[in-house]
Amino acid sequence: MKFTPFKINSFLLFKLPSAFIVGARVKHISDKESIVKIKHRWINQNPFKSMFWAVQGMSAELSTGILVMQSIHNSGKKISMLVTNMDATFSKKATGKITFTCKQGEEINSVIEKAIKTKEGQTLVLTSEGVNTDGVVVSKFNFEWSLKLKQ
Repeated sequence: MKFTPFKINSFLLFKLPSAFIVGARVKHISDKESIVKIKHRWINQNPFKSMFWAVQGMSAELSTGILVMQSIHNSGKKISMLVTNMDATFSKKATGKITFTCKQGEEINSVIEKAIKTKEGQTLVLTSEGVNTDGVVVSKFNFEWSLKLKQ
């Protein structure tokens, strides 16, 4: 299966409906990067009329997770994936359209190759930055992913 934005967004509708309902949409995926966009709306706002932090986190995690899923798929092996830690920094109110980008596809491929070769669990930290339409970073998320070859 080729990973395309349409296929991933359809997956969201059926397997991660909360991400779909709040408006997280994959706009681009390649071997090197993924881009997820989300627009501030009534359904995903906080009481301060900006995007709720958890909605930003969902979108950021999606941008990292789809790269991991794609790399696992391309490896042809059964590998478990799990977020084991997360930290975030918020630097500006998230309003309007926010774009979350992860550019670590090549690093993911290397870690998966190592997990397959050593048959030991591996961890890596993937970063996703949320940028508004003015090009200002509104949030930055770091997700620690644990990857382990299934026996």
